[in-house]
Amino acid sequence: MDILDRLPAPAPQTRLLWEALVDLEEKADLGRGPLGPRAIIPITGGRFRGGPGFDGLSGKVLPGGADRQQTRPDGARELDALYEMQVNDGAVLTIRNRVIIDESVEGPRYAIGRVQVIAPEGRWDWLNRRVFVGTMASARPERAAVVIRVWLVEEHPAG
Repeated sequence: MDILDRLPAPAPQTRLLWEALVDLEEKADLGRGPLGPRAIIPITGGRFRGGPGFDGLSGKVLPGGADRQQTRPDGARELDALYEMQVNDGAVLTIRNRVIIDESVEGPRYAIGRVQVIAPEGRWDWLNRRVFVGTMASARPERAAVVIRVWLVEEHPAG
């Protein structure tokens, strides 16, 4: 029997970690680079709240971050956002969210990101040792913002 047949292959599971409403300024054109058009969108603030079981993970999105965007020759956009979120207990988390947006297919657009969290030592340092994925949706026209939802990827179901 092959080792691939003997070892179980449980699919990773996800749990909603947080939802964030991230306020944005207007997009600024950075000119065309070797891979296509570039732009930057400053992050001006916002708020976030923890998902079920993560109630203490709530607070505000700090101003000063930005979302850098690259439009690829195939029409997809690569976003690389770097910003900070301050938990109500004072801890500051640095967030890097690298998103692929593909609007070339029928149906809802594809906007999925790989999220990295850098947390200080203490209550939230376990975030440094986990994998996260996220989604992004526009809050326009109601608000110049995006809604970011981040899921904790777990190797197997909890419990």
